Parts: sequence; structure tokens; C-alpha cells
Amino acid sequence: MTQSSECESSDFNINKLASNYSNKKNTLEKNTSIEMDKMSQELISSIKVSKENQIDAVNNRFPCCVVWTPLPIITWFLPFIGHMGICYTNGVIRDFAGPYFVSEDRMGFGIPTRYWRLSVDKIPFVQNKRETWDRAVKEASEEYKKRMHNLFCDNCHSHVAYALNLMNYDNSSSWNMVKLCFLMLIKGSFVNFGGFLKTWLPFMVIIGTITLIKSSFF
Repeated sequence: MTQSSECESSDFNINKLASNYSNKKNTLEKNTSIEMDKMSQELISSIKVSKENQIDAVNNRFPCCVVWTPLPIITWFLPFIGHMGICYTNGVIRDFAGPYFVSEDRMGFGIPTRYWRLSVDKIPFVQNKRETWDRAVKEASEEYKKRMHNLFCDNCHSHVAYALNLMNYDNSSSWNMVKLCFLMLIKGSFVNFGGFLKTWLPFMVIIGTITLIKSSFF
């Protein structure tokens, strides 16, 4: 009886150990599966955000960018002065194109030739930075639909500055048209070589013509 009891107890312990091992294995596999699913979702989300952040010049999509295009005649003589807009996180452009009118997805003076890429990570004190960016661009656009366009003091640059001030971009609420004009000049990138020519060729032709005329007469 004693040997039989010991055998039964031994079998019970072995079965218990096997059951515990099986339960732990199942739990581990379940947790591993959950972690793998979580990692997979994070990877897919990361890829999606990365794709959304890509600049697509062919379709005029410039996510989280300030964009710029030349103004007829004015830019020919002053190449640092042009028309400016700001884009949503999906790349759609908004620009103050005229009195009480803010264009969407089509710049008032032609497709962008330059862009200055910004980062939502520079928006402080908020969790959903992309949503904050889009809301600021939208609110600025709605505000400028109520405004008269003034070339010298309340223009397309002012609209962009208003949006950046709303989101407190780079922890600053002192964005203005002069600051943006300067920063676009030094930090902006040309969309392509055609954009460079469209910006600078008229100015170079004018300078070349003046130089040629001056050398002919003097």
C-alpha cells in the first residue's frame, strides 16, 4: 500500500508539473503573440507615418512644410520676395492668395519652387502634435478668410506666421513675415532645378541686360 501510494503521489506530482509547464508555455506563447502583434502594429503605423511624411513634388504634397513660389515681376527684381503657404501634415497646401480668400491644394501663384521642412516634434506641451499642427493651419486659414490682403503688412507670410504662432512652433509666438522671408531664403530647398531657374533666371537676365547696356554706353 505504501509503495502504491508513493507511486500515485509521484505520478500526481509529475502530472502537476507537466500541467504547470504546459500552462506556463501557453501563457508565454500568448504573451509573445500579443507582443508580436503589438510590434507589428507599431511597425505598420511607423511605416504609414513615414510614408505620409514623404514629400511628393509631382502631386504637390509637402507634409509639414512652408512652401514658396515666385511672384510675377516682383520676384524678377527681388528674388527673395515671393508667395508663401503652409501645408497640413498630409501635404495639402493652404495659402492666403487674395482678399478674403485662402486657397487649398492649389497655390494662388503657381506650384511651389521652394519648401522649408518643419517638424511637428517642435510643437511643445501637447500629446497629439500632428493634430495640433493641422488644427493651427485650419484655424489660421479660417481667420484669414475674414481679412483683406495687404501686400506690405498682412499678407501670405502673415498667414503662415499666424499658424506657427497658434501652435507655438519651436516654443515661439513671435513668428512674423520678415522672419519667415529670411528663413525661407537660408533654409528653403528648391523642389528641383526647374524651381531654381524659375526663381533666379528672370533676375539674372535683368542683371545681365543692365550690365550689357551699361558696358555699351560707358
